[in-house]
Amino acid sequence: MSADAQAIAVGMPVEIGKIDRELKKLWEQGGEMMARASLINLAVYSEAPGSLAVNTQIIARITEDHACRAIVIAATPSRAEDKVEAWIGAHCHVSRAGSSQVCSEQISFSLEGSFARLLPNIVFSHLDSDLPFYLWWQGEFHDPMDAQLWTWVDRLIFDSHDWSGFDAQMELVEKARAESNQRVALCDLNWTRLVQLRLALAQFFDSPTCLAQLAEVERVEIDFAPGYRRTAVLLAGWLSAQLGWVMDAAEAESALRFVDPCAQPVSVTLREVAVGTVGRCSIFCGDSEFRAENSAVTDLLEVSHQVGGKERMRELMPGSRNDPVALMSEELMRGGPHRVYLRAVEAVRDFL
Repeated sequence: MSADAQAIAVGMPVEIGKIDRELKKLWEQGGEMMARASLINLAVYSEAPGSLAVNTQIIARITEDHACRAIVIAATPSRAEDKVEAWIGAHCHVSRAGSSQVCSEQISFSLEGSFARLLPNIVFSHLDSDLPFYLWWQGEFHDPMDAQLWTWVDRLIFDSHDWSGFDAQMELVEKARAESNQRVALCDLNWTRLVQLRLALAQFFDSPTCLAQLAEVERVEIDFAPGYRRTAVLLAGWLSAQLGWVMDAAEAESALRFVDPCAQPVSVTLREVAVGTVGRCSIFCGDSEFRAENSAVTDLLEVSHQVGGKERMRELMPGSRNDPVALMSEELMRGGPHRVYLRAVEAVRDFL
């Protein structure tokens, strides 16, 4: 996309010092048919080429269900020339009553050269009052990270699937969280990919009979698509953290060994297959198999329980989606500090 086309896609160009004034004009022009709505501040930071237009389209879809003030930032720190540009716009969706449009405003910035270091100033000066501040950081973090930034962030959203090295990146994230006095909630979209699968597996053990079998888990099989091994290992980490398993060893890239609280071995086999993200997880307890897998013909999960090779139960449950809008919408619907995620990471950190 050319620079001119990108500018048109992200809104009306404005001078940095006149953003608030131009936003006020925008709402005045909309009159009574445009109702401004904002529940959170959502900033999106990216260094990928063409990200302004791409993220504007993502924000347009996110605001259908999550009203916010969006601050979309495209940075090119490597550029020799120092340059900053800004645009404003609004994403409007017809209300359920159908009488007016509910609108979320977007402020966009392009930061080039040394101006990329203005990120904290840019963000802080354009937050909407005292609303929570969510920062979606796309790509990898840089060392050093600006400590000032984290004093304002309530939720830091990232995707460990995109990281080249998990441990080094996680150390930067943990440092940022420490600098915020642990107030920042860490939200990994790679963890969000597992939400529906974790719910499907957990529901097996709602009944007392099946719950007792959790102490008898002997092995687990997890199928994952190319590029999603880290997602599969996170699922193994979740099982380990929730069931009190301790990592024993890794026999190979395809096998992890744990020891349960009764000092019994538990093996986790990881298998790469041509399926979306994590396609299947089977938990074996004696002659029982608890299985959740992606349906071959729908976007649902097929959930089944077999005993001695005979099927006792089969049902369909919602499946996870892997596009950025679905992942972000799922994340924005959930609160809490994600403590289970942190425990899962620690359980398998050396293998992520």
